[in-house]
Amino acid sequence: MAAIRLGLIGDNIARSRSPRLHVEAGRLCGLDVTYERLIPRDLGLEFEAVFDWCASAGFRGINVTYPYKEEVVPRVSMQDPVTAKIGACNTILYDGLQPQGHNTDYTGFVSAFRAAFGDSGPGVVAMAGAGGVGKAIAFALARLGARELRIFDTDTRKADELASALVAAQVAMNVASMPSISAATNGADGLVNCTPLGMDGHPGTAMEGDSFRGAAWAFDAVYTPVETRFLRLALDAGLAVMSGYELFFHQGIDAFRHFTGQEVDATELRNALGAVGLEKLDA
Repeated sequence: MAAIRLGLIGDNIARSRSPRLHVEAGRLCGLDVTYERLIPRDLGLEFEAVFDWCASAGFRGINVTYPYKEEVVPRVSMQDPVTAKIGACNTILYDGLQPQGHNTDYTGFVSAFRAAFGDSGPGVVAMAGAGGVGKAIAFALARLGARELRIFDTDTRKADELASALVAAQVAMNVASMPSISAATNGADGLVNCTPLGMDGHPGTAMEGDSFRGAAWAFDAVYTPVETRFLRLALDAGLAVMSGYELFFHQGIDAFRHFTGQEVDATELRNALGAVGLEKLDA
C-alpha cells in the first residue's frame, strides 16, 4: 500500500503535533501516512514555491498555518461557500487540476466548543486577532449562536474588514470592530485569543487582568505551548477554559477526513496521542 503523503507549511512549526496526529489517525484506520513539516525559510523558498512543490511531489494534501492561511486563498478552489466567505484556508487537498481549499479551523472550533461547553451559547464575545484563524473562529461563533462579537486587532484594517465580511454574510449576531482590547472585553461573556501572542517565540498575552473580570469562558487558539499565560490568567480569574489543543485536535480530525475519506475514532485517537499538559493548568 502506497503511503499517503501529507505535510504542514508554516513559519513556527518545529513543535507542531500535526505529524503525530495524522500518522496515528492513519494507523488507527489501517493507512500508511507520512507527514512532513515544511518551513519556507528553512527550505530557502517562498511560500508559493513550497506550495507548488507539494503539488508536484506527490503530496495528497497539506495543512497551512500561521502566517499563510490567507496568502494561500488565491491558489485554491473553495467549493464550500462558508470557506469562501471566511477567506482563509488551513487544509488543502491536491485533487484534480486545482487544489481544493477547506477551513477545518471553522468546523473544528464548532466541534471543540460543543465538546467543552455543551449546548450553552457563546454570548457576547471579545476576540483579539483578525487574521486567518480569527476569521474562521468569528464565523464559527456566528454558527454557534453568539449574540455579539467584538473584534480588536492592532491592525485596525483587519478588524474592520472582518467585521464587514461578517455583516455582508448576514450572520445573525451583532458585530463591531473595537478601538481597544479593554473596550472589547468590557461586559463580555467569552474571551478569545486569535493572535500569536503566547506561542513559542511570541511571548506575552493579548489580554491582562481586568479583561477577565465578569467573563465566563476563554479560548486560546495557541497550542504550542498548551499552557499559555492567557489561559493561566483566565483560570486564576475563575473562567472555564478551552485550550488551543482542542481546536488542533478537532480540526485535525476534519482535515484527516478530507485527506483520506476516513473517519477516525476521536476517543481512540485522543488516547493514542496521550496527555498534553493542560491538566497542569487546573492544579
